[in-house]
Amino acid sequence: MIRILPGAGLALLLALFGHYLAELIGVRWMGLARSPVSPIMMAILLGILLRNTLGLSAVFQPGVRFCLVRILRIGIVLLGIRLSLGEAGAIGLRALPVIVVCVAAALLLVTWISKRLGMSARLGTLIAAGTGICGATAIVALSPTIEARDDETSYAVACITLFGVAAMLAYPFLAHALFNGDGFAAGLFLGTSVHETAQVAGAGMVYQQYFSDPQALDTATVAKLVRNLGMLIVIPLLGFLYHRQHAVSGDKRSWVSMVPLFVIGFALMSLLRTVGDAGEQAFGVLDQDQWSNVVSVTKQAAEICLAVAMAAVGLG
Repeated sequence: MIRILPGAGLALLLALFGHYLAELIGVRWMGLARSPVSPIMMAILLGILLRNTLGLSAVFQPGVRFCLVRILRIGIVLLGIRLSLGEAGAIGLRALPVIVVCVAAALLLVTWISKRLGMSARLGTLIAAGTGICGATAIVALSPTIEARDDETSYAVACITLFGVAAMLAYPFLAHALFNGDGFAAGLFLGTSVHETAQVAGAGMVYQQYFSDPQALDTATVAKLVRNLGMLIVIPLLGFLYHRQHAVSGDKRSWVSMVPLFVIGFALMSLLRTVGDAGEQAFGVLDQDQWSNVVSVTKQAAEICLAVAMAAVGLG
């Protein structure tokens, strides 16, 4: 536990400093009532700046990794309180056709491009999975199935991470311009185009902070979680196709092991919100004002967790 404190503390400090800088620039220097500068973006940029100027000592690595994995997932789970099951399901159903088309297009296009560039079939398959489904998680899940080499796995993860961070910073503004401020369409774009779950959450928060539209974050999160579930189909399918073409055995993974636990956690938090909103008293204990306060505090906790995780993205 002590090993994670330096890195986690550093990520927290960067998140707080990012918020301070955003307010300093937007409110004090520019004289606006509300800062147009995103604290999330500032935290990411501070992390990138620190890592590439002073470097990051090994003592910080465990804590940064903890924030990238555990704190991020806690934040995503807590985001579930923002939506009832009905609202989350409605977003998922509206988004599903677009998600299916985007995932299929990404898999086919990236595989074709990798062949044209002369990449190995394994590397092309890994990058296609990372682009189409959920970034590094899909790559790591698929790697043993097709017996990919360590250098191929590392290269695929590096590519997905690099382009994903760039997309996280640029796509919120592109989405706002493309869809004329339509929060649902922008969120759907972010949820289907940005690679990693962390990067989607970051992009959604940047959009929310810059354009004051929480619908984009909600839609992006749900769309990404639905997209993550595509691993249940796509990873076995890609493994089967690769085996058939190249006659390798590979390791088999159960479908259950491919379901991210934070997806289940998000759904449970949405269920909690649904039950709490029903009736005059939440769970027969809290009145609606008290329940609203619980929901509000949970939302704030989710945003704090994601801010710390985004600072860790910059440091990583």
